Amino acid sequence: MANAIFTASESSAYDDLIEVRYHFPRTYLQQVEAAVGDWIIYYEPRRTTGPKSATGRQAYFALAQVTHITQDPERADHHYAHLQNFLEFDQTVPFRDSAGYHESRLKKEDGSTNKGAFGRSVRLISAAEFASIVQIGMSAAPQAWELADRVAEPVPEYVIHSLVEQVGLRKFRDVAFRRHVRSAYANTCAVTGLRLINGGGRPEVQAAHIRSVEADGPDTVRNGIALTGTAHWLFDRGLLSFTDDYTILLSPYGVPDELDKLILPERKLRVPANPDLRPHATYLAWHREHCFKH
Repeated sequence: MANAIFTASESSAYDDLIEVRYHFPRTYLQQVEAAVGDWIIYYEPRRTTGPKSATGRQAYFALAQVTHITQDPERADHHYAHLQNFLEFDQTVPFRDSAGYHESRLKKEDGSTNKGAFGRSVRLISAAEFASIVQIGMSAAPQAWELADRVAEPVPEYVIHSLVEQVGLRKFRDVAFRRHVRSAYANTCAVTGLRLINGGGRPEVQAAHIRSVEADGPDTVRNGIALTGTAHWLFDRGLLSFTDDYTILLSPYGVPDELDKLILPERKLRVPANPDLRPHATYLAWHREHCFKH
């Protein structure tokens, strides 16, 4: 097993849904095979090509575990890497900072960028480099209310382990997912527009998975939505759902009449300005099909 960097972007021409699958040409099969069973880091390049060419962040932004590889049934020279435990970083990590390159293979002896290595979409990296990138990416300073929560709770056993060991644990992932979703929605409920902060600075809005964890829903912001406790309760019980264009749907079964007064008057979700953080159609469709009571 080995750690690796997978280059990915929303504007890519490949058939990616990076939380669960990564589409790649046979050129990189050997490197991806080496990463099966281990963790990889996603990197967004500066510039991509394809139907939605765009300028990217040129930074590392998430990690995941490779479970297995399958061949593309329609393109014999392409494969899919299947993934689990996807998690966005608290903050993106530039490929180079004042201390230098995070991947030693990207640097030539004269100190310049190795464009040949940089141009490879899948790159193996050392365990030390992997751990360093993850440490920086998951090192956002906790809010005061988060520190208060930690003091109030018993110290879990996992805190004595390294950060890389923690990222696969449910408790760690729940905290990170909650923080990322709340941040994306500015601590505001997408259904009611309410933004409530208690006296200790803790936001009252909750982070809901659209496709549930029990159904292998990933811990990504685009599989999440910020909801008040009431809206969250209705959503989890299939009494509330959303269309692909973010129209709010109410079930004819068991929804209190008073709820109309809480929902935004335009009956549309209040979603993040960044389209990459908005609910993904794949997860919205799953909720409508498997949870929503029509």
